[in-house]
Amino acid sequence: MGKEQKWSRPARRRRPMGAGVLFGGLGVGMCLVGVAGLAVWNVQVVLQANGPVRQTADTFFRDVATGDTDKAYGKLCRTARGKWSQVGFGSWVRTPPQVSGYEIVDVSVATRGGRPRGTVKVRLTREGGASEERDLPVVQENGKWRVCGDPF
Repeated sequence: MGKEQKWSRPARRRRPMGAGVLFGGLGVGMCLVGVAGLAVWNVQVVLQANGPVRQTADTFFRDVATGDTDKAYGKLCRTARGKWSQVGFGSWVRTPPQVSGYEIVDVSVATRGGRPRGTVKVRLTREGGASEERDLPVVQENGKWRVCGDPF
């Protein structure tokens, strides 16, 4: 009557997890690429900003040390200019003991909230030879770096 059927292999169970693992791996890979891209952007911003931050602090303190308070006032950020008038800033800078020299010790730039901020550690020399170290905050405003805070 009937022929005997040949032996056949049992049906293989499908593994739906393989596709999930593949898509999960692709998702993790995309996140890693995004994080790496963000890290490269942050490093690039910080490295490019180091020179301009140092230059801003250098010209600011050069103006202060030579007594050109009008130029120094022009390098202040909007917040700092809101605290002092130009005349008040000039008389404050000229209050003894005046700054007679400076040395930039360190410059660091970091991003906070997606905005770069710099900190310049400077050693101020006052008339009479006394010296002190100060941290000078520098922020970016309208594409220019500005001194923001109390440098004295």
